[in-house]
Amino acid sequence: MPQIEEAQPKYLQIAYFIRDQILRGDLRPGDEVPSERQLAADWKVSRPTAARSLEALSHQGLVEKRQGSGTFVRNLEVNRRARELYGRARQTGKIYTRGEYAVITSAGWLEAPDHVTEALGLGKGCRVVHRRRVTNNQDGPITLSTSWFAPDIGQRAPKLLDAERIQEGTLMYVESVTGRRGSYAEDRMCARSATDEEAADLRLESGSAVLIVHHVVFDLQDRPLEFAEATYPSQRWVFEQGYPLT
Repeated sequence: MPQIEEAQPKYLQIAYFIRDQILRGDLRPGDEVPSERQLAADWKVSRPTAARSLEALSHQGLVEKRQGSGTFVRNLEVNRRARELYGRARQTGKIYTRGEYAVITSAGWLEAPDHVTEALGLGKGCRVVHRRRVTNNQDGPITLSTSWFAPDIGQRAPKLLDAERIQEGTLMYVESVTGRRGSYAEDRMCARSATDEEAADLRLESGSAVLIVHHVVFDLQDRPLEFAEATYPSQRWVFEQGYPLT
């Protein structure tokens, strides 16, 4: 019979908490992370447990220890996925970190591609609401993404039709006007060559490799709430949570 997994070890819980702060952008490159002593006091664990959590972060390539100074966030190019964006929006009310901003390149009603209607549980050829955006930082475009919503949501959420930024984030806005709260999400990822349009938006050479993520958010009744397709350029890291081998 399948066995229920035990709770994660304390050192991993601490490491994942700090990792999520880094990926959300709450801790930025060059910021100092809490010391062993501080972690031991805050989490009520032993110093060796606190030290092991920092070692786990170092093994993941997220932090580096500077002799005599402390432990600091490394300067990494990271693709921030929906999970990190939602977490930041729920905690701070803002979806982007300092220096990041989105440009909405199109918004409104469209006849949805088949893979979109399938993800949203709609019939083929259905008209749905879309929002297409390019996220930028000081170095230029870092993500291209399109969110898709079923017709009933589009009728209840008029801001989705405007090419203006939604400060709290698209999903949180939809939750607030519809009363439907996102409960869980599923991601599918693949790598392929960028289309000409994607390459132009992300300022890549034609045919460059990109990472594609199909992301579906489900509400508390297991109904699809949002389907999003994100395109990320290569040479930027994506981090996943560790898992047991037994």
